[in-house]
Amino acid sequence: MELTQIQREILTALINLQRREGRAIKGEEIASIIDRNPGTIRNQMQSLKALHLVEGVPGPKGGYRAIAAAYEAINLDGDDDVVDVPVIRNGSAVEGATANEITFFTVMRPNQCSGIVQIIGNIREFNIDDEIEIGPTPVNKTHIKGVVTGRDDTTNRLIFDIKEMASIPKIPVKSLARPAITIDPGVSLLEAAISLSGSNVRAALVGKNGGSKGLITLEDVVRGIAEGKKDLPVEESMEREYPAVDGDEPLHVAISKLAATGAAQIVVTQSDVPFGMLDATDLARCMIRF
Repeated sequence: MELTQIQREILTALINLQRREGRAIKGEEIASIIDRNPGTIRNQMQSLKALHLVEGVPGPKGGYRAIAAAYEAINLDGDDDVVDVPVIRNGSAVEGATANEITFFTVMRPNQCSGIVQIIGNIREFNIDDEIEIGPTPVNKTHIKGVVTGRDDTTNRLIFDIKEMASIPKIPVKSLARPAITIDPGVSLLEAAISLSGSNVRAALVGKNGGSKGLITLEDVVRGIAEGKKDLPVEESMEREYPAVDGDEPLHVAISKLAATGAAQIVVTQSDVPFGMLDATDLARCMIRF
């Protein structure tokens, strides 16, 4: 279906607002997003209704609603279960904009890698040489940084050179987890240091008979010995609260918890029972390999 540029702008804004708000959208709201006169929006809506792309919703809470054919007309997925993919322009989030589709090309030449992103929202807010950030995407949590090199207003697409790109492998936490070692809470801090060193790990669970009372890290051991506690029980220097993640959770959940807590390692559980450990080094090694 051949649509004019203004009709495409109206439909993309309508769909974006409709997805976000879950209700009929007023013409004034669309006018504000695409910087057009409300009267122009009302006139164009008559044409879009005649094309069977939108429908009017009467009443005080009424407005306009895009129907299935509208999504097809501008090549958008009509699935209502949509996750916003943030778009940042020159360091500031673009309100009402989300990335709908990203296409890469020249990927075999890393220094020249570029791509195209379709934007739902007002694409006229973007200009050549703008720095943009896209992501994270909902599945692999891909995050892209680049510079705009072109803009296609008719299809709501930006062409950009990629400067940085990172993606988190879509694997469960337990795929990377190492078996955790457990130290008896009554052993001395010095013995704990020897145990950690001998096992070549930076942290261990503290407990016995399958139970866990806390976590002791290499940093805790060094701090305790420096304070003259080398002969005191390890439970006096352990961390009684520590970040944990279920082994079936995706990797990005563990990364988010480490970032939020500032911890260097996270305990991996199965049915709430600790069984493994994952630290920042494991994650960095995984990202490099990926």
